[in-house]
Amino acid sequence: MNKPFSKEIVETLHKKLINEERDILARVRELKADDPFSNPDHVNDNAAIDTDVREQTGHDTIEAQVISLEKRLFQIQAAFKKIAEKKYGTCENCSKQILLARLQLVPEARYCIDCEKKFVK
Repeated sequence: MNKPFSKEIVETLHKKLINEERDILARVRELKADDPFSNPDHVNDNAAIDTDVREQTGHDTIEAQVISLEKRLFQIQAAFKKIAEKKYGTCENCSKQILLARLQLVPEARYCIDCEKKFVK
């Protein structure tokens, strides 16, 4: 078992997670506001086919981005839980400590690099 990260390191990463959560929530709000389907007049609009296609494509693109951001948000919230349980920085698969450099880049990381590679294949 590896030595747990210092309180200072965990606090620094926790602040980074808080900032990323805030930024993601703001981005999701922006995307939803830009969604052509969020306009209540969209349902009653008798636009030309090409306009409908552009609106549908815009909606689909925004929806995919929101889903991706919400997945990341879920991972960030899971990291908050791990911090509270004093399990932050431990690989969920092999229980080894995740490298600090990895957590600095991806503070919501759930797996060490070796296990992540296994899952990505």
